[in-house]
Amino acid sequence: MAATETPSSPYLVLARKYRPLSFEGLIGQEALVQTLRNAFKSGRIHHAFILTGVRGVGKTTTARILARAFNYEDENGRHPTLDFSKEGIHDRPIIEGRHVDVIEMDAASNTGINDIREIIDSVKYGPVSAPYKVYIIDEVHMLSTAAFNGLLKTLEEPPPYVKFIFATTEIRKVPVTILSRCMRFDLRRVPPDIMSTHLVDLLHKEQIDYEPEALAMIVRAGEGSVRDNQSLLDQAISHGDGKVTAATVKAMLGLGDRARTIDLFEALMGGRIADALTIVRELYDAGADPQTIIADLCDFTYLVTRIKVVPAAADDVSLTPDERTRGASLAQKLGMRALSRTWQILFKGHEEVNRAGNGLQAAEMVLIRLAYAADLPTPDELIAKLANQPSPALPSGPVVRNGGSSGSPQALRQVQPEVAPRFESAPPPPQSVPQAQAALQSIATPQPAPQGLATPRTYAELVALAGEKRDLIVKHALESSLRPVSIGDGRLEVALVQNADPGIIQTLSARLKLWTGRQWMITIARDAAHVPTIREQRDERHEAVKAEAHQDPLVQAILETFPGATVKVHVRQEQVPIEAYADAIRDEEEDDE
Repeated sequence: MAATETPSSPYLVLARKYRPLSFEGLIGQEALVQTLRNAFKSGRIHHAFILTGVRGVGKTTTARILARAFNYEDENGRHPTLDFSKEGIHDRPIIEGRHVDVIEMDAASNTGINDIREIIDSVKYGPVSAPYKVYIIDEVHMLSTAAFNGLLKTLEEPPPYVKFIFATTEIRKVPVTILSRCMRFDLRRVPPDIMSTHLVDLLHKEQIDYEPEALAMIVRAGEGSVRDNQSLLDQAISHGDGKVTAATVKAMLGLGDRARTIDLFEALMGGRIADALTIVRELYDAGADPQTIIADLCDFTYLVTRIKVVPAAADDVSLTPDERTRGASLAQKLGMRALSRTWQILFKGHEEVNRAGNGLQAAEMVLIRLAYAADLPTPDELIAKLANQPSPALPSGPVVRNGGSSGSPQALRQVQPEVAPRFESAPPPPQSVPQAQAALQSIATPQPAPQGLATPRTYAELVALAGEKRDLIVKHALESSLRPVSIGDGRLEVALVQNADPGIIQTLSARLKLWTGRQWMITIARDAAHVPTIREQRDERHEAVKAEAHQDPLVQAILETFPGATVKVHVRQEQVPIEAYADAIRDEEEDDE
């Protein structure tokens, strides 16, 4: 155990007590240290530096070490160096933050142009005792626009005895004009293996007993921040009464048992919802927050997925033995689709639990949803399963040819149950289509009219002409409000549907005269209620295709596999020559005569 602090030596938290005093103690930033060593060795020392990175990775510590390096002075004189084997004259005051020539400013509380004016005015005067006057501005991104602009000229051409060191966690908020005048260093998150070694070293110095699993939890929670890890370790020592154990760290962080989290994951993947809910209750009763339970499942899902893609990820030192062995085993058993589906359900469920009034209920509903979705077959597995079912006439694809009395053309349709994957077949081979079938098909997909003054010879060409002229009112009337009876050279006989606007006849006559350059005689038939409109024929054809789709063996197999599912039929029309529709109209007129 560490010696008890006396009243004359107040306790210092680990983050302050073990703050590095040189680059030898700065962990995880080898690139920065190497660059600065080379710069000092060659004498190419920049006048302005900007340090960026997440919280607690050593930005302020690096700034103070640099200030110490700039102002190093011993009995041999003043010479900037990173070799602190012997403490210099100015080192102690700089370390303790009381040197008159090293000015630290917090930009979060000194954001205005007036604060920068004080710096601009003070740089005119040389250092009092040290070789350089060093300005350390922390959280520099908090400065106002005017403050940044006021600093530009001094930052670009400072006096030879002035050095600037900026630190920020939001590098994107710093103007590019400032960045271009500084040497930039990006401080990285400390890797878990280096962090674990660092914490073990601190515990040995403090003479504190610990459990490796507890350190792994702290390293994971610290997210690569040295200060966060040191603060969590300080808290764990106090929480465990001088000993760092896995149980105390779990209670301190509100974490669930990692082994039980893996048990929960395995139960969910196996569809054992009763076992899963029991484990959730146990974790909740042990103090785990419902949102933390879902977050732990997300973390483990990510771990299994990463191990599946990168097997070497199982060697991470921050992983517990259960995570390393059982995670690798699950990565071999579970498919990528199942893991992706699990991640999506848990990710959305985490938001639901966060918004819910009762987090436990929301978490259990998320897990029930996941458990029932875990054993759903993938699309290829479902196709293979349905294809292997015995059927007297199971087609190779869901192609429906409507050959009933309605005379509908063959159409390609897609079967899409709400709970089943979407199947799409290749287009059917071309084959002859009766004239009446081609006529009905051409109604839905009319061909464009010729250029110049049009001469529509069929009703389908008349509809196509209205579409080509982009006259939606006339086109809608021709399709839905008028029943085509006959059409000839400059004459058109139609019947109005019930509640149709009679004024459409006058509008249609004017449009035809404008489009064709001749006067059309339009008559209204009285006894033509039996003649269907284009829209009625299209709807009738769609219903026929839909009815035949329900008789498809594959569709019936899907409906039996998924009780309660519904079928949506999408008909993709084929292009049929308009001449076929014209022939069909003539045949109908001959039959009427």
